[in-house]
Amino acid sequence: MSVATDRLVAWFDEQARELPWRAPGTSAWGVLVSEVMLQQTPVARVAPIWTEWMDRWPRPSALAAESPGTVLRAWGKLGYPRRALRLHAAAASIAGEHGDVVPSDVDDLVALPGIGSYTARAVAAFGYGRRVPVVDTNVRRVVTRAVRGVADAGAPSTARDLSDVADLLPGGAEAARFSAALMELGAVLCTARSPRCGECPISDGCSWLRAGRPANSSPSRPVQGFAGTDRQVRGLLLDVLRHRPAPVPRPRLDAVWADSGQRDRCLDSLLADGLVEQTADGRFALPGEG
Repeated sequence: MSVATDRLVAWFDEQARELPWRAPGTSAWGVLVSEVMLQQTPVARVAPIWTEWMDRWPRPSALAAESPGTVLRAWGKLGYPRRALRLHAAAASIAGEHGDVVPSDVDDLVALPGIGSYTARAVAAFGYGRRVPVVDTNVRRVVTRAVRGVADAGAPSTARDLSDVADLLPGGAEAARFSAALMELGAVLCTARSPRCGECPISDGCSWLRAGRPANSSPSRPVQGFAGTDRQVRGLLLDVLRHRPAPVPRPRLDAVWADSGQRDRCLDSLLADGLVEQTADGRFALPGEG
């Protein structure tokens, strides 16, 4: 398999979005924070929060010293707040077991609390310039179209996907830049619904384009809504606690959602996830603030 490495990287160097975690001098810690925040969350929402976090907590030990409740407040509206607790736990491990320096080895990164294979590989590549394949949805789409000539990558296969991208990686420090360029291409040009093939730097070698851009043969996946879901209710409950300096009584939480069964289920799940604590007198607070 092959992709025009030089042209893709040159395009990236000229056209890549100016994202704060791409700035020269960004530490591996900054890369790790960005990767956790970017999971299932748009770049536009992440960028200002990431900047605030790095100003406030430039090292893992600084974040680790905070209470989980403080971290959840700072997480704000990024969604999926368990990520904040996982990042807090990873920071404590880095500070205590790695001398406050984010590990550069993929296996050491995966051993951190809450850090999965993708995040570990992204930190090794973008934080340390390691030659390791980094595969997200955008990368899978680009490789599937450019190399395999089909519109949709189908179900993920970790071993196959990593092998496919590893085969494309150039040698040395250029590998990390190439990986970032693949991601950017999938994010801004080779998109799922409206690919802009006329602007693509590797279009002349794209198997999918040469085949006439055949349509996806697999059924489209339904897009999950947000309104009325448990995710929305959990977020509303957390908002009450984030905006109160002290534990709140149950009626304050009951007021945010009329469906008592769903509300109770969501509150129970927040307690089980460690995102909320109940005090001895029956009130509710963010973890570490009861």
